[in-house]
Amino acid sequence: MNALIRLSREDDAPALPDIEKSSGEAFRSVSELAWIADDDVQSVDAHLDFVRAGLSWVAVDDRDRPLGFLCAEIIDGALHIWQLAVLHDRQGLGLGRALIAAAVAHARERSLGEVTLTTFRELAWNERFYRKLGFETLAADALDARLLRTLAKEATCGLPAERRCAMRLTLNDAQPDGGNEQPVR
Repeated sequence: MNALIRLSREDDAPALPDIEKSSGEAFRSVSELAWIADDDVQSVDAHLDFVRAGLSWVAVDDRDRPLGFLCAEIIDGALHIWQLAVLHDRQGLGLGRALIAAAVAHARERSLGEVTLTTFRELAWNERFYRKLGFETLAADALDARLLRTLAKEATCGLPAERRCAMRLTLNDAQPDGGNEQPVR
């Protein structure tokens, strides 16, 4: 699929909650997690905060319509990915991989030491996907206070703690496996 990755603009924000909702349809295939498909998504205002911080990217089609997004925050010398979502019918085409590559490139440009995230264990489109991109699953004794707080907060929001994990991509001179990286404009 030909898609371009670019920084999100304020006029993209209204489309992003619908992308997140569509992306969540993948959870319907896991009976104990199917409720996530009907769960709340980030508000337009929350997306605008990421956009204004310059930490939101979109994958767009040839008409410049968003097909997926990634939003992140810089915390304690790390780029933390809060959300990666791709329209359900566009998943598996490399858009998520390209969005991750853009975020990692940004982290490198900012001389950040790592990229972190929390996700579901053992799901092909979660932990296994990120492992293919070079992220490592962190053991409980390797979690810093920030990631422990994030996982604890997720548990209070109803996400099953036993199914969650934190992951890290340590940035160094080696380039991560970004696949066919798309240009960022």
